[in-house]
Amino acid sequence: MILPVQRWNDLADVPSGFGPSVVTIGNFDGVHRGHVSVLTRMCADARAVGARAVAVTFTPHPLQVHRPDSAPELITGDEDRLELLAETGLDAVLLLPYTLDFARQTPQEFVERYLVDGLRTRTVVVGRDVRFGWQNSGDLSTMVALGERYGFDVEVIEDVTPAPAADPGSAEDQAADPLRRRWSSTWTRELLEAGDVVQAARVLGRPHRVRGTVVHGDARGRELGYPTANLGGDLTGMVPADGVYAGWLRRVRRADGTPVTAQDSDRVLPAAVSIGTNPTFDGQERRVEAYVLDRDDLDLYDEQVVVELVERLRPTLRFDSVDALLERMGEDVQQVRTVLAGAATA
Repeated sequence: MILPVQRWNDLADVPSGFGPSVVTIGNFDGVHRGHVSVLTRMCADARAVGARAVAVTFTPHPLQVHRPDSAPELITGDEDRLELLAETGLDAVLLLPYTLDFARQTPQEFVERYLVDGLRTRTVVVGRDVRFGWQNSGDLSTMVALGERYGFDVEVIEDVTPAPAADPGSAEDQAADPLRRRWSSTWTRELLEAGDVVQAARVLGRPHRVRGTVVHGDARGRELGYPTANLGGDLTGMVPADGVYAGWLRRVRRADGTPVTAQDSDRVLPAAVSIGTNPTFDGQERRVEAYVLDRDDLDLYDEQVVVELVERLRPTLRFDSVDALLERMGEDVQQVRTVLAGAATA
């Protein structure tokens, strides 16, 4: 029997006597294949010794606190990050509010309070580049020394990269192959900025997603025969380059707050997704809009939805007339059908 993942926002939420645990610490933005590989292995190791597998992570991202002007755009919002972390098999996630006061803890204070007293940690799983504590003064050697002091082991995880091809080719071919980079959040952001959601999905291990509440727009799509669900200002997840995409719209929560269950036949729907300012109509606001194929009977207003992006079909274009726009939209919809049929088959 698989138990639900426990989610905590403070040490006070951790049940008394919880543990022993195997713990890893990180931001896990995107929860890409490198993260998943480490977390699933950690979960297996924890179960082998009768311990609980726990991820300690933070909100907001520390760089948004320390360097807000240069902090990276987040690939996933907290809700999706927690959902994706849960899918790796963790027993619990401790999502800590990251503030300047929190950041002022010394490495020893952080380890003693959260890992030793709070989670009864038996093993800490970290990368070689781990940094923690005030001004990132703690590193791998610090963690090892604290482990010796407090009685926990430190397991070092090396960077995870894609498996080499069966025919690696020449050294030049290998250097030019983008899949030889290590899986990382940085790489994912670069791909999304370019609109390459196909390659981003290979790094993430799934289609990239954005999440938001459906709000009222200007109703122009409905007037043109393509009613769209407009994702509102609470949108989370990195919005990729402007363009038209094939994707899926997944309904998550109804307007009354009740969840949409897997048994609902309208839970996952094929969609043509437009990202951009709608230049044909001189739009100024950048929007994410999803047209559910062949459906004009859906009332999605105030529902929370997730849009998964499968493939970018084309960049955003300005058309000389509404007729030219409608002709291209018809072609886009047909291309979306083809792409999604192939994705469903795969």
